[in-house]
Amino acid sequence: MLPKSVKIVEVGPRDGLQNEQGLVSLTAKVALVEQLADAGCTVIETGSFVSPKWVPQMADSAAVFKKIKRQNHVRYTALTPNLRGLEAAIKSKVDEVAIFGAASEAFSQKNINCSIAESLARFLPVIELAQKHQLPVRGYVSCVLGCPYEGDVSPQKVAEVSQQLMNMGCYEISLGDTIGSGTPVKTQLMLDAVLDFIPKNKLAVHFHDTYGQALANILIALQQGISVVDSAVSGLGGCPYAKGASGNVATEDLVYMLHGMNIETGINLERLTQAGLNMMQALGRQSNSKVALAITA
Repeated sequence: MLPKSVKIVEVGPRDGLQNEQGLVSLTAKVALVEQLADAGCTVIETGSFVSPKWVPQMADSAAVFKKIKRQNHVRYTALTPNLRGLEAAIKSKVDEVAIFGAASEAFSQKNINCSIAESLARFLPVIELAQKHQLPVRGYVSCVLGCPYEGDVSPQKVAEVSQQLMNMGCYEISLGDTIGSGTPVKTQLMLDAVLDFIPKNKLAVHFHDTYGQALANILIALQQGISVVDSAVSGLGGCPYAKGASGNVATEDLVYMLHGMNIETGINLERLTQAGLNMMQALGRQSNSKVALAITA
């Protein structure tokens, strides 16, 4: 049974731009967030409060939050990997924060230099402080369909990490195919394992399009009744720790597919496409969205 509507979590301004080689101007970032809101995006991952040493592209996240003209119907969210990041996010008046765990031990070690268990333990005080401030916490699980270091990842491991994040207090779990290696059958097996422990209304999916499988995988999730999908305008992004992992599924392509299936998103495709084109112009390259290229051909 397909959902009647889908909530799209627009991750371009954070998960998209954090992987850019050069620094993107504050003006361009603010314009992107505002144009996405104007296009009807209701959840926008606006920045990340991480060490600028590790992710220099996100060093101005506090300035982005300060400068954007906020709209009442939009939730402006941020990634907060530690207490210092959360404290900065609270000062910046974010609406929601996110934490992340990996379903792969090797990825966890390479990415944040600790085991999965240690990484989750580090997030407990973050969640406690967020809850004190009535801030919803979202949990990301990365490498749910494959890892650049250890290959296949067991669906049971994905289910286990997802359940731990949920038990810690995350209101929603976003399942991320970080390297974009998943296929529809693998996606089905992974979701079958996770749905044994977590209800569909607490799950989101987050597919990268490295091998062109993202929309096919999203369709599998929709058929399971999952109605929250992460995407990035213009297919921005990638993973700095996963070689060859191209960007997220393009929001334009996702919206086109959903509207073609009579599934509501509340997003204006023309405005969305223009927001993406404006950012790609600032970056000096072509959009990764097939729909954007077709519309502007």
